Amino acid sequence: MIEFRFAFIPALLLLIPAAIFLFRWWRGLSQSAPPVMRYSDTRLLSGLPAGLRVRLRRLPDVLRLLTWILLVLALARPQSGSGEERIVGQGIDIVMVMDISDSMAESDFNGLTRFDAAKDVIRDFIDGREFDRIGLVVFAEDAYYQAPPTLDYNILKLSLQNVPLAGEVGLSNRTAIGLGLASSVNMLRSSEADSQVIILLTDGANNAGEIDPISAARIAATFGYRVYTIGMGTNEVAAENSLDEDTLREIADITDGRFYNALSLADLQNIYDQIDRIERSPIQRQLNIRWQDRAAIVLVFALILLLLERTLRHTLFQTIP
Repeated sequence: MIEFRFAFIPALLLLIPAAIFLFRWWRGLSQSAPPVMRYSDTRLLSGLPAGLRVRLRRLPDVLRLLTWILLVLALARPQSGSGEERIVGQGIDIVMVMDISDSMAESDFNGLTRFDAAKDVIRDFIDGREFDRIGLVVFAEDAYYQAPPTLDYNILKLSLQNVPLAGEVGLSNRTAIGLGLASSVNMLRSSEADSQVIILLTDGANNAGEIDPISAARIAATFGYRVYTIGMGTNEVAAENSLDEDTLREIADITDGRFYNALSLADLQNIYDQIDRIERSPIQRQLNIRWQDRAAIVLVFALILLLLERTLRHTLFQTIP
């Protein structure tokens, strides 16, 4: 980014005399030198065509005026500089943990399946971040690393888009919340960020995996990882895999996080917006500009115009006396 400025602005006040001269010249008020030779009658000369020298007789004055303007601009110290943006601080590391069990195919989120609604909202959440590394873990009966924490959000969103439901790849329709949470904790173990956050989204209850959710939550709390839990749908249906709000709430309490319940697409969007506002990076942008004086270039042009003016005034446009 190229910037431009004048380092000594008051010098530009010297342009006022040039403006006054230009105004008087434009209005024809400038006084000319008295004639050397007087004629009793000049009507005999009125029909003669004006030559090029006559038409350009004001050229030396124009060149002198331009020279004056350039000298004033040089005195004002024109400077150009290139901006260098420096980022101060460090982003946070976030792992998105997403349930891909077949129950997420339920179409009760404004005509979208829970699965598609979750993808859309998570993608918007990623777009709202800038300096945070974000990873992705998915789980059904087992947990899988989909993307390690990265700043390449385009690759991350592509990985998110390509995530299938469990049934589409022949996985059992079971839900290993504890294993998904433990996998996200393991993903963050190499993180050196000042803050690490896990956002766990599910519509079911833990019924698979060798690690129970509460044990995984205690491990996350030991490392200081905060866990936000999001339950999609309700727990009103008496089914094996209905939403277990109590467990999700306990996970959030253990890790100093927060539990949210999303009953609609608007709820889900609002939840991720709230998390986005809570978990902001302590990042500051500092713009440093290295200025360089450009007066020398202006002075060179002023010198050229002045030499040209003096040459023309004493040759082609010489006046007598």
